[in-house]
Amino acid sequence: MAFPAAPSTLWSASLLIVLFTAAVHSNAALDDDPLQPVTSDETVSVGGTVTLTCRVAESDNSSLQWSNTAQQTLYFGDKRALRDNRIQLYHSTSTELSITISDVQLSDEGEYTCSIFTMPVRTARATVTVLGVPAKPQITGFEDAVTEGSKVTLTCTSTGSKPPATLHWYRGDQELSAADTRVESVPEEPTYKVTRELVLDVTASDDNALITCAVIHTSLAPGDKRTEQALRVLYSPIVQIQPENSLPREGEKFSLRCSGSANPEPTSYIWEKKDGDLPTLSRREGAFLHFPMLNKSDNGIYVCHADNGIGNGQGEYTLLVQADAGNIADPTAMSTSSGVDHAVIGGVVAVIVFILLCLLIVLGRYLIRHKGTYLTHEAKGSDDAPDADTAIINAEGGHSGVEDKKEYFI
Repeated sequence: MAFPAAPSTLWSASLLIVLFTAAVHSNAALDDDPLQPVTSDETVSVGGTVTLTCRVAESDNSSLQWSNTAQQTLYFGDKRALRDNRIQLYHSTSTELSITISDVQLSDEGEYTCSIFTMPVRTARATVTVLGVPAKPQITGFEDAVTEGSKVTLTCTSTGSKPPATLHWYRGDQELSAADTRVESVPEEPTYKVTRELVLDVTASDDNALITCAVIHTSLAPGDKRTEQALRVLYSPIVQIQPENSLPREGEKFSLRCSGSANPEPTSYIWEKKDGDLPTLSRREGAFLHFPMLNKSDNGIYVCHADNGIGNGQGEYTLLVQADAGNIADPTAMSTSSGVDHAVIGGVVAVIVFILLCLLIVLGRYLIRHKGTYLTHEAKGSDDAPDADTAIINAEGGHSGVEDKKEYFI
């Protein structure tokens, strides 16, 4: 009973094959048609300029035409058809028709049609996508200064984006983690409003810190639109005591200054000395503690308390008074004087030794070159005299004939 249905099934399958083959051949013929217009889709940001180009491979002298989304003719060949100064002819030949649309608006988005009036009329469509440019982000939550240790919620908002933009928070160059971006559509407009919140635990170091909200969107270059605002944090004084000089000496003037950072600035200062009272001669003047004449008894730890209405801070300084400079021999001067004395003595000794050596050398050379001489005089014939009187008489007789006897020694 089922066999008669078999031819019907085969016929249906054959019909589908024929139709598919016809469609493929039709598309192939369309792709190979030299008169078929060719276009491309374009994307442009609001306020930008878009160029629409329509081309054919060959021309049969038929004119090309561009129509807008409402099927109004914009250009027919090189002839303007719609009075809109934003739309201008860019290029027109027998095989190409290009036009530009400047100051693009969101309403310009849609399908544009290029037609060539052959038999039959051939068409091609180009989709123009218009990006909504997000507005500069706005930050709220900075209306009042916040106290250290509290939480602050900052809100960043940007409108006009299409598709929706994303928002990012930064402290300086460091990105901060925040809640997800909230997206809302704008009534009667194809754009979106985006919002992102940031919750901060505020510390004193956040005072004057730059908090930035940046909007990220395909229509913008990175960092094109961002808003910066400085945090204002109220915090207790962070106190430091600074001495007038680093070497306080006995008998000299001296001052201590109570300083540091605070917001607002401290309004009152209290000075005290640990384990005792302030010196009788010391004088308090707000952030300063003056000593008209230092004394060893002034040694000790001094404390300054500063208050600004937000809180109280304190700092310490240990004062060690040095002995009077007039009673202390300068070790540098002593060492310098001692060095000079030793140098003079050494120079004198060296000169004396040098002179003695020179004298010894000269004397030695003189003794070598000159030998000593001893003379003895004896009366000639005195050896033969019978007595002493005769010898004397003979000696007085004349020295002329007497020969000197010389004795040499080395």
